[in-house]
Amino acid sequence: MRRIALAVGRGLLIAACGLLAWQALVWLTGVPRFILPGPLLVGERLWDARTLIAEHAWITYSEILIGFVLGALLGVGTAFQMILSPFYRTVMRPIVVFSQAIPIFALAPIITLWLGYGVASKILVVVLLIYFPVASAFFDGLSKTPQGPLDLARVMGATPTRIAWRLRAPYAIPALSSGLRLAVAAAPFGAVIGEWVGASKGLGHMMLLANGRGQADLMFACLIALAAFTVLLYFAVDALGDALIARFADPRG
Repeated sequence: MRRIALAVGRGLLIAACGLLAWQALVWLTGVPRFILPGPLLVGERLWDARTLIAEHAWITYSEILIGFVLGALLGVGTAFQMILSPFYRTVMRPIVVFSQAIPIFALAPIITLWLGYGVASKILVVVLLIYFPVASAFFDGLSKTPQGPLDLARVMGATPTRIAWRLRAPYAIPALSSGLRLAVAAAPFGAVIGEWVGASKGLGHMMLLANGRGQADLMFACLIALAAFTVLLYFAVDALGDALIARFADPRG
């Protein structure tokens, strides 16, 4: 908790310095507000439009959370299957890599065409972004279990499934935690991209409308709402990862 409090304190200090520099830049350059509004103007707009932003933010946050959970579970399941089955590993490894070979900008319109303009298409975009870092990181962790404990488990007659769950998985928790941290930073990007392609609600949709009307302050307000949620989600995942490492990373525990 102390480490988290220190990290939050440092983050708030850095954010405050950034806001001061941003406001100073606006004052010194005299840039028009429709190009770069100052943080004071953005904060005022954020407060005035808080109800509307909250309504759209709830949609985007739901897409991020559902997509993150589904993508993480799918990635963990894939990694386990790859470590248990050489055939499955041979088949799935190219698919896992291919899932990231095509830019999400190119896939999002196709997914929207298939699933429509509802939340399902946005959730799938998030799942695709989350899936690769989780599956890749966790599989690497499962593959790097020390050979000594593996040989001992096999001599004692442990099945491959039991070895994977009881021995490999605890050693791979730090790698999984790293993969989740990377994934949580990409999840908001996927939701917003999906909403840019086609949506009737959400922060991405609201940003597009604000851009078309020249309301830069509203666009920045939406970005702040999205960034604040991402930071909170990152800290939550970080704390979860530390808890898992403390609880399971030592296979003898």
